[in-house]
Amino acid sequence: MIAITQAHTPADFQQIADLATVIWTDHYVPIVGVGQIVYMLEKFQSASAIVQQVQEGTAYFILRHGDDSAGYFSYYPKGESLFLSKLYVLSAFRGQGLAKMAIASIAAAAAALECRRITLTVNKNNTGSIQAYEKMGFTKVEAIVLDIGQGYVMDDYLMEKRLPPRAD
Repeated sequence: MIAITQAHTPADFQQIADLATVIWTDHYVPIVGVGQIVYMLEKFQSASAIVQQVQEGTAYFILRHGDDSAGYFSYYPKGESLFLSKLYVLSAFRGQGLAKMAIASIAAAAAALECRRITLTVNKNNTGSIQAYEKMGFTKVEAIVLDIGQGYVMDDYLMEKRLPPRAD
């Protein structure tokens, strides 16, 4: 059984940071290297960084598969879109519908906030994730390079999924 729970407590934030360490090390080291992953985990996915993001309006959620924590996602409103900041699933749980369930939940949140689309960024070399997002209705909008400090950049595609107009 798949479930989504919103993260609220220090224990939740630490659990997400622990998931991030496993997922990012497994998935991204071959793409961007160890140095950048260590830097990004501390800057963006430590428990203290997550607390700060939540205080600034980002919502974090834990994906559960049965009794196991299988991944996490986060988003925040950005103009007329809901920006999907993070969506990560442990490799053992990929292909089991967790990302699709997360996207459905995010789309419902976007509709409730009257957002017209969901946007996200994804590394240009993360071909598996790009294909998964395209299967879920996202399209590439533009290529972007963002300096994140310490000599590192995020070399990404901005992708979006347009949402149907609300039927009032």
